[in-house]
Amino acid sequence: MALTTRRRALTALGAALAGTVAPPAAQAWAGGSHRGPRPLWNAHAHNDYEHPRPLLDALDHRFGSVEADIYLVGDQLLVAHDPVDLDPSRTLESLYLDPLAARVRACHGSVYRGYRRPLQLLIDIKTEGAATYRELDRHLNRYRHLFTTYAHGRVHPGPVTAVVSGDRAARVPMEAQTVRRAFYDGRLTDLDTATPASFAPLISDNWTLNFTWQGTGAFPDAERAKLRGIVARAHERGRRVRFWATPDAPGPARDALWTELLAAGVDHLNTDDLAGAEAFLDAHGPE
Repeated sequence: MALTTRRRALTALGAALAGTVAPPAAQAWAGGSHRGPRPLWNAHAHNDYEHPRPLLDALDHRFGSVEADIYLVGDQLLVAHDPVDLDPSRTLESLYLDPLAARVRACHGSVYRGYRRPLQLLIDIKTEGAATYRELDRHLNRYRHLFTTYAHGRVHPGPVTAVVSGDRAARVPMEAQTVRRAFYDGRLTDLDTATPASFAPLISDNWTLNFTWQGTGAFPDAERAKLRGIVARAHERGRRVRFWATPDAPGPARDALWTELLAAGVDHLNTDDLAGAEAFLDAHGPE
């Protein structure tokens, strides 16, 4: 199979999964008939909450995935990168859950009007994982109609798919649930295990721990083959792929690395540069 044909086939699979192993989300809920600008599904807003308007700036730049770091403080989930930045007014509800619920109502059942694929909300747990996840689960249950849900072996798509990352101790209580409104962010060590995509639909890992190339000079053939092998194995199992710690300073090195990631079929470009990623992806055509 030609590379382009294979990539399109894998991309189509990823779009159908959209963070789950469910049927296409278009079959699951109604959306408005009027379409807005094309979303950039493979744009991931890393540290999204550090932008002037968390979530809203990413949506204005048409991102398909946003990331929020959370700390459990009492029974509140506060959003911040470091403990020194904790602010009781910056909760997961105020910055993400309430605005997403309002947006979905305004767009007749989807985050992007006329596009029924779920937005990914990556939630990075910074405090002890088990306790924080249990509180997160209670929070997500208050917005049950907003989120893709796993229930008794089946995945039911919703406008937003929550994926839990960060402290690995969240995995135990998540795996014990027969009903949950979040999924797990796996690592490369999960790639060839029996862990189903209905539990861990996303595989994320640190680029610098797996590759030496930083976008300058030629991409070593062995590393290109390794990257494409990772993506192929993930897609065969219905999973998406994201790398963090990739170069993010505007310039030829970042463009070269992003070009290789797209060519390999990596599903999310990890960035803090909303405008830069939007311009790059627009220049490189649809996903």
